[in-house]
Amino acid sequence: MTNMEELLARLSNAHGISGYEGSIREILEEELSPYADEVYTDKVGNLIAIRNGKGPSVMLASHMDEIGLMVKYIDENGFIWFVKVGGWFDQTLLNQRVIIRTKKGSQVGIIGSKPPHIMTDEERKKLVKAEDMFIDIGAKSAGEAEKMGVRVGQPISLDRECKHLTRDRITGKAFDNRAGVAMMIEALRLTKTRHTVYAVGTVQEEVGLKGARTSAFGLEPDVAIATDVAIAGNHPGVEKKESSNDIGGGPVLTILDASGRGLIAPAQVIKWMEETANASKIKYQLSVSSGGTTDATAILLTRAGIPAGCIGIATRYIHTPVEVLSMKDLDLCARLIARCCETAGKYF
Repeated sequence: MTNMEELLARLSNAHGISGYEGSIREILEEELSPYADEVYTDKVGNLIAIRNGKGPSVMLASHMDEIGLMVKYIDENGFIWFVKVGGWFDQTLLNQRVIIRTKKGSQVGIIGSKPPHIMTDEERKKLVKAEDMFIDIGAKSAGEAEKMGVRVGQPISLDRECKHLTRDRITGKAFDNRAGVAMMIEALRLTKTRHTVYAVGTVQEEVGLKGARTSAFGLEPDVAIATDVAIAGNHPGVEKKESSNDIGGGPVLTILDASGRGLIAPAQVIKWMEETANASKIKYQLSVSSGGTTDATAILLTRAGIPAGCIGIATRYIHTPVEVLSMKDLDLCARLIARCCETAGKYF
């Protein structure tokens, strides 16, 4: 593994659903501290690292949270019922192994289901909804589950570890957005900018872009770059007209997402990113999409408006525990962000 791959694996393997990003924040603080003049956590949990400089201030925003679940109810037989936290396709959850974060430590559980041997033909045709799924931790009663440390309101994440595939491909959970966090860390390490940089690990992006909004309001940067994943289109089931982003195609610059309900990147931001990429001989891709948005949208709408864009990495199978990306792409994303920090004074 390269150092960058080791960093991504460490971030991916850690657990931190929306509102419970503490373990990711600890890693981020450790990694950013050597390259920052000040590091602190704000009132809502955003991790903010500041490198002091002159000229325009650049905010880098990378959300720390992953989609997950939360304990809603423990029934009399010890089975745990849950709610979704973030955007799941329900069938992704069925028969997954999970981790429940309790005061007594990590409790392993299984999202169970009826075996196919005793399903009727009609049952086999039906999609199982998340509200009909349950978690089995081996407990025989609600009392036993509670003695094991499980209680209502605890965060749940999927139990999956990062693995190398072939060539430069890697798979794991929560690349959305631990990949963005990794590229921000590497960018701050690489950049030689004289401008002020705010590197922010934001909270609760998956449930409303919340941390980006509050941190941008407090910092009031001159310009901002959100880092995130982008939908990869070069695999079966996704047509080019749905997504033209390719794994191995370099950083993805968002022109527009969510059909304009999310980000419409200011022209000056796109010019900055494209000209910087061209000058640095970094190949890149442009993205226009109908679904999904990023922290850049919240930042753009903060105070009287903050110019913001997004640099993403083409990723397959987003919002599953088996996301796939290219480490070469991740390196190029970090390099482009570092160079953008250095050229910001020419554009803002």
